[in-house]
Amino acid sequence: MTTSHDRSHLLASLEEGITRLTSSDSWRDHLAFQSRFHRYSYGNVLLIAAQDREATQVAGFRSWQRLNRTVRKGEKAIWILAPMVGRRPGSSSDGDERVIRGFRYVPVFDIAQTHGDDPPLVCTRLEGGDPDGLYPRLVEVARSIDFTIVNHEFTDTTNGDCSSSARRIRIETRNSPAQRVKTLAHELGHALLHESVEDRALAELEAESTAYVVCRGLGLDTGGYSFGYVATWAGGGTQAIATIKSCCDRIQKTATFILRSLEEAPEAA
Repeated sequence: MTTSHDRSHLLASLEEGITRLTSSDSWRDHLAFQSRFHRYSYGNVLLIAAQDREATQVAGFRSWQRLNRTVRKGEKAIWILAPMVGRRPGSSSDGDERVIRGFRYVPVFDIAQTHGDDPPLVCTRLEGGDPDGLYPRLVEVARSIDFTIVNHEFTDTTNGDCSSSARRIRIETRNSPAQRVKTLAHELGHALLHESVEDRALAELEAESTAYVVCRGLGLDTGGYSFGYVATWAGGGTQAIATIKSCCDRIQKTATFILRSLEEAPEAA
């Protein structure tokens, strides 16, 4: 099993990978794509989450068309509030005195409800097998903390999810064995760290960093996926690295628990 020193080195390699990624052309393309999305108010963020907790990128029907994507037929809109702006009474016709006269509901759609040109990728799903039988051993780790593992086919790009209230982890069954190992390590991070989530970005950074350390400790390099995932959720290279440093103890302790539990889990038949 990897030592505490080894795990510190693995976190350092995660930081280095994020630094390389966030100075690359692919990251700049990613940021350019993200800049096309409207920044919603806190109230609208709550409205979006109440209607679709898995939504990540939302835009209006025409906005998606401008990005060469089309809303799928039959998709249910997410409704948000948009301000109705008009000139202030008594202002000149060429003046710029505008006021909000009220709000109206407008429909938007999440990227998972659309199809068309792929957005610039900074996370690449892992390919390859699981020759060391890590997945069934990680399943046993989940069972040891009273979580059940369910094979699932998601209707969007989700690889897995974790419900603390249901004590259940779902894993996308159509992914490669290597990706399924990484995803299960990620969801175990959630199961151990995030009984409730107040800061989704921080929770995702901690879970993916835990998965990276666990998988690298087991000989599986997940950098092609983990670097972009962490950087995307954290908001950029410098911010991601600062956050990793601030919660490195939580990440290391969680990774240590999983790795130690794996030593005790039975080998795959």
